[in-house]
Amino acid sequence: MVSTQPTAAAPPAATMHTPVVMTAGALVWRRRGGELQVQLVHRPRYDDWSWPKGKLEVGESFQGAAIREVGEETGKEVVLGRPLPGLQYLTPDGGVKRVHYWASRRARKGHDSAALTARAPIAPVDRDEIDKVEWVDIAEAGRRLTRTSDRGPLDALVNAESEGLLDTRTLVITRHGRAVPRASWHGAERDRPLTPLGHGQAAALVPVLAAYGVEQVISSRWERCATTIDPYVRAAGLRPTYSEHLTEAQHERSPSRVAATVRELLEETAESWVICTHRPVLPTVLDVLAHHAPPAVASGLPTRDPFLEPGEALVAHVADTPTGPRVVATEKVNPPVW
Repeated sequence: MVSTQPTAAAPPAATMHTPVVMTAGALVWRRRGGELQVQLVHRPRYDDWSWPKGKLEVGESFQGAAIREVGEETGKEVVLGRPLPGLQYLTPDGGVKRVHYWASRRARKGHDSAALTARAPIAPVDRDEIDKVEWVDIAEAGRRLTRTSDRGPLDALVNAESEGLLDTRTLVITRHGRAVPRASWHGAERDRPLTPLGHGQAAALVPVLAAYGVEQVISSRWERCATTIDPYVRAAGLRPTYSEHLTEAQHERSPSRVAATVRELLEETAESWVICTHRPVLPTVLDVLAHHAPPAVASGLPTRDPFLEPGEALVAHVADTPTGPRVVATEKVNPPVW
C-alpha cells in the first residue's frame, strides 16, 4: 500500500533530532497533442523552477495542504490523483524538509463541482512568491527543474503514463468516527451516536474528500455512519445514498451484497465515491479491492483487525484499463482533528 509518508532516504544522522518541516504539493499534468505536459512554478526569491508545494498549516491534512498550495501558486483548482514518491532533504539552515506529492489534474467544471463546493476559496497568486507558471513537456521539465531530486516524482509520473495508469479516480473507504461505546448505550444499536471526538473526525474528513474530488456518497444507514459522512454531504451539496447492505446486521446475513456494491462502484461507474461503513464490514470491502489490484498493491491492504481506526479512511486509486478497473495505489489517511 502506498502510504502518505514520503518515500525518501533518511537524512544524515546529525539531523535526526532537528525539527522536521512537513510540506505537500502536486505535479499537475495534462495532455496536449497526445503528449504529456506538467506545470512548473518559478520562485523569484530563490530563482528556481520547482513543483508547486508548501508548508502545512496548523490542523491541516497533507491532502488539504497540497490542493491549497497548488491553488495559491498556480491560481487554479486541482484534484489529487495517485500518490508519487516524496522527498526529504536538508534546508540551507540545517533543518529537514519532507515533501508529500501527488499526481493531479485541473478540476473540471461540472465534473468536480461537488468537491469544489466543499472547499474554501483559493487565495490569489502572490507574485512575490511565484512570478511564473508554465506548462512544459516532460523533456523540458527534466531540464528546467533546479533541484535534481525533483525529477524523482516526475519519473514516477512518466512511468504511470507509459503504463496507461496515470488517469485515475478514487474510491474512498472510511470507517465511521468514534462512537459511544456499546456498553454505555442503552438504545437500539443502529441509533448509537458519535462521541464529540467522532464529530471532530467527521469534520476532518471534509477537506480530504474534497481534495480527491469525491462526487458521490454511499453509506450505511446506521446513525454513526450517516453522521460521519454528513459534514461532507452538506459542504458538497450532495444527495447521499444510504444502504442497509453496508450495516453490520445485513453484512452478517449476506456479505455477498456488500461485495456486489463495491464491485459495482469499481466496475460500473466513472465517478469518485466514498463508502462509509463499519469495522465488521471492512474485510469484505478490502477483499473486493484486493481482487482488482496487482499483487504488490493487494499485499499492502490492511489485514488485521480493526483494519481501519474510527474516522480513518483508505483511498483506492482506480485506473480504467482495457481489461477492467485496476486499483493501482492505496493510501491510509487519518485526518488531524483540532
